[in-house]
Amino acid sequence: MPALPRWLSPLLFAAALAAAFWRIPEVAPPRVEPPAFSAAPGPQPIFAAGMLPAVGAFAGAPSLAQLADGRIAAAWVSGSGETATDLAIYFSLLERDGWSEPRLIANRESAAGGLFAHIRRVGQPQLFVEGTWLHLWYAAIGIGGGANVALAHSVSTDGGRHWSPPKRLPSSPLGGYGGAPAGAPQPLADGGLALPLRQELFSGHAEWLRLSATGRILDKTRLTHSRRAPPALALSLDAARALPDPGPAHPDTPLAALRLPNGRLLLAGNPASGRATLMLWLSTDEGQTWRAAKTLENAADSAADFSAPALLLGRDGQIHLAYAWRGRGIRSLGFNEAWLAQEP
Repeated sequence: MPALPRWLSPLLFAAALAAAFWRIPEVAPPRVEPPAFSAAPGPQPIFAAGMLPAVGAFAGAPSLAQLADGRIAAAWVSGSGETATDLAIYFSLLERDGWSEPRLIANRESAAGGLFAHIRRVGQPQLFVEGTWLHLWYAAIGIGGGANVALAHSVSTDGGRHWSPPKRLPSSPLGGYGGAPAGAPQPLADGGLALPLRQELFSGHAEWLRLSATGRILDKTRLTHSRRAPPALALSLDAARALPDPGPAHPDTPLAALRLPNGRLLLAGNPASGRATLMLWLSTDEGQTWRAAKTLENAADSAADFSAPALLLGRDGQIHLAYAWRGRGIRSLGFNEAWLAQEP
């Protein structure tokens, strides 16, 4: 048998090491936990709108969560520009008199210090509440972007006032690079959760990480769907199925979806015409068909951008929505199903 070239043996060893590193024990199939509600929505339509506090010239990528005390928390990115190195993640709470003063909770310096890596900017925050733990996942982007993205995780146990140093989650076999948050985490019946990711390391596809309640990785699954549906919709049906089709929404812009108490699915996103319009759709057949429910924004100028929606269903049945408003701020809405039932 001919001898192997010198360079081939180290390459085979590295490949075997990477495969062994990423081998995860088999776990039981997950089951999505339906949300619990303390009250049904009232018969009267409810609608309220406002803006989160301004921080920088650019704002985007909002995320929402509800704390144990009932307050709504928001995280988003803001800085001098969409790809600027001064982008930081800010945090605010919806109090009785409005949104609280924003608090900076992550930036390139804090990410670099916690991950021991050169970080150019941060982005795509996702919040999730598990008991008294408030989780934050975000993308820590190195030079070159794309596959040079690390998935960072930080925790607060005091409602967002203080945060643990970020840790890198190994979302891929090659140093944990390539995976970035791509949608709202979904609670599972076993007490854990599933975090949608956009994996850019190899081929650019949607997947989810199955995590314990403390954020430890238990499993990873590549998502399947009938066509390239946005990963933000990946867990709207259950922990292994994507929505069959994003329906009338634009397939290349961020979307958000959730299941309402009556079983219908609510979808927020841009229509085929683009980001100058933001709409809500409803489905009664697991996303097979959709009907327009509301048009939230519809601007005549082509530079208008209303995008990156985030949806949250409160424990009282009220629906919360946040989205990037013209790239300059984050608009927040609160409404109920009675308001949705009104004519568009």
